[in-house]
Amino acid sequence: MAIASSDDAPHGSETLVSLLRFWKHDMLSGFLVFLIALPLCLGISIASGYPPVAGIFTAIIGAVIATFLSNSELTIKGPAAGLIVIVLGAVMEMRTTFGLADDDMIGPYRLALAIGVAAGVLQIVFGLLRSGVLGEFFPTAAVHGLLASIGVIIMSKQIHNVLGVTMTSDGHKIGTLEPLHAIAQIPDSIRNWNPEIALIGALGLLIMFGVPQIKSRIAKIIPTQMLVVLMAIPLSLYFDLDHQHTYTFLGYNHTVGPKGYLPDVPNSLFSAIYLPDWRALETVAGWKWVVMFALIGSLESLLSSKAVELLDPWRRKGDMNRDLLAVGVGNTLASFVGGLPMISEIVRSKANIDNGARSRFGNFWHGIFLLAFVSSVPWLIHKIPLAALAAMLVFTGFRLASPREFMHMYHVGREQLFVFVTTIVAVLATDLLIGILIGVAAELTINLWSGAPLGSLFRPSVQIEHNADGSLTLLVKHSAVFSSWVALRKRIERAEQGKEVVLDLSSTRVVDHTVMEKLHELQREFEERDARLVIVGLDGHRAVSSHPRAARHKGVVTTVLDPATPDDLILAQGKESQVD
Repeated sequence: MAIASSDDAPHGSETLVSLLRFWKHDMLSGFLVFLIALPLCLGISIASGYPPVAGIFTAIIGAVIATFLSNSELTIKGPAAGLIVIVLGAVMEMRTTFGLADDDMIGPYRLALAIGVAAGVLQIVFGLLRSGVLGEFFPTAAVHGLLASIGVIIMSKQIHNVLGVTMTSDGHKIGTLEPLHAIAQIPDSIRNWNPEIALIGALGLLIMFGVPQIKSRIAKIIPTQMLVVLMAIPLSLYFDLDHQHTYTFLGYNHTVGPKGYLPDVPNSLFSAIYLPDWRALETVAGWKWVVMFALIGSLESLLSSKAVELLDPWRRKGDMNRDLLAVGVGNTLASFVGGLPMISEIVRSKANIDNGARSRFGNFWHGIFLLAFVSSVPWLIHKIPLAALAAMLVFTGFRLASPREFMHMYHVGREQLFVFVTTIVAVLATDLLIGILIGVAAELTINLWSGAPLGSLFRPSVQIEHNADGSLTLLVKHSAVFSSWVALRKRIERAEQGKEVVLDLSSTRVVDHTVMEKLHELQREFEERDARLVIVGLDGHRAVSSHPRAARHKGVVTTVLDPATPDDLILAQGKESQVD
């Protein structure tokens, strides 16, 4: 990617200058991002068990707060599909914990809002304690497995809505089913499809999957999400979904109407505000979800922010701790007035970059457009069929768990594919937190099996040597693995001081895939600071696959490390976090 001239964009600290100098670029980009964000905010809210406008509250608050608190340029803050599983899980468990009725939609939602406020405060603490390195700790394969499992869960729930089925044959709501049960219900939903609703959902899927394959620039003028909305609203009016009625198709009777097929949107934003029910924080279950919100949300946000920085044409670097603080403040405020949790979201952020945004005010303007739209024409939102919103989420879920993700992990190494699949299965069988911990345990086990001494897993052994030319050589002993990476990175950065640093890995028994990824990323960061990180000592190691970022074990050489190869981590994160 070519780096743009410094004359074309402001420095991160020039906030007011950015607003005045680049308002045309940022406003245009903000409007185009708004077109993407509007249907996604609605769909994510409904899939999470929240009122439809909750996601819009979050995007508006995130746009205002992050613009002035965060210095992470070009990222868009708002709700993301990757958090659906956590939010819906909290809503469902609060319903069970407090014995609330199945038709009580507000009670569990208000309890989940209290969890969101507490999680936001915890994220603020993370930012103040400089915990922005949280995203550096988890192994790459486990993180990708976590995101892929989220994709599977999203698809398992939303495909039923695409087909127009909201209840199982035995009377349970599809949204309340566990993931494996929801997958098992798909054949039954196909048999009991609602043709008019399924037509809207199928056309939505066709647009979402088909339009990106068209190479013409004309096809890319209108975002695909907005094309789905423009298709769905006329069909909603044609099928008269706003009025409950029955129709016959191939001899079978089907019922359609606003309940279950159209979003319920109030006429005033103020009437959509709900305050948290603090009783949730008096339960063990409530605090479990606080930890889930804070940890998983922070991890996703940090990974997305780092990926956006790598896509920034000006390669500007933000302070991850400050960004985490901004997300925490935004989450606290959003949850306090009825909004969803927010993260730095990569698909909308990439659209922001592609549409020519110059500064963080692209995020600001997208929120202003959302506020203006919802304030002026809330009735129009009610006309968007839920099947169309579900089609967007199915597409998002597929991208998170696409076959290419599995092939990528296989090419990196079979042991990484094992960690990836183990994490997916563990999440589907348990929950997100336990699943990611099982993935971490699988990676630790592989590193131990490959020869990494137990004592080196969390504390790297590094010997510093001063060279005659003024450079430093860091000799790493025993192993360099994901669990010791944060400490190793700090040693490397302390040794930099604007000079060349040589990292000698000849005395390691194991260098895992995550460290190989991180080292190449760090090499590029050094180059951007006019410094140099040289990696040596891998000549006596064996790569577990032909992939340039494959793990290295002490043994016979089978591949050569090429520091100039494309950064697969960037590509993987960019595709991953299409968590929209």
